Amino acid sequence: MKKLTTVLLLVFGLLTLSCNSKEPWDNWKTGDILFQNGDCGDFCDAIKKVTAGYQGQSFSHNGMLINENGNWMVLEAVSQGVKMTPLEDFLNRYTTGEGYPKVNVGRLKEANQHLIPEAILFGKTLIGKPYDNDFDLENDAYYCSELIHFSLMKANKGLPVFDTPPMTFKDPATNETFPVWKKYFAKLNLEIPEGEPGLNPGGMSLSPALDMIHNFEKP
Repeated sequence: MKKLTTVLLLVFGLLTLSCNSKEPWDNWKTGDILFQNGDCGDFCDAIKKVTAGYQGQSFSHNGMLINENGNWMVLEAVSQGVKMTPLEDFLNRYTTGEGYPKVNVGRLKEANQHLIPEAILFGKTLIGKPYDNDFDLENDAYYCSELIHFSLMKANKGLPVFDTPPMTFKDPATNETFPVWKKYFAKLNLEIPEGEPGLNPGGMSLSPALDMIHNFEKP
């Protein structure tokens, strides 16, 4: 009887562990694009409100997955500049109340998969470049989706894989410029680049060049 009780407790414990654990996703592929729903205050809110992403989701940041000597890393452009971040750190940067990463995974369709090796080689040459505070596609600085755009365009012999539609910094509900952007560009002593070509993570997640293949928030 004692042995039976011990076995039952062990089985119950394993079942409980299985139910409470978050199964790792093991379908990663080099070149995957990770779309993140960040919580960075007014800036993230403004970015997310401008363009609803895949299936109406909100994305404020993205990066490209790289296998670096057997370690998964994310090539990304953040406020500190272009850098590589361990995948685990990227996934844990913003999580749901249940602890799931607020990340979706996009994968280039087969027609463009051949561009990934060269895109990664070029992207890595940009590590250390500054963040593009001006949101200018013609300077030597990069914001998140701009980094991915130029890396793939370089591999594609100068032809863009992603569209660069006119940017807007206006609240779609009021058609007024978000106050956070007014303050931001005034501090830089720059005109707001309303209508200039650009990209954002939400719009990129809707691109026909991608298949959105996994949502960590809905395992």
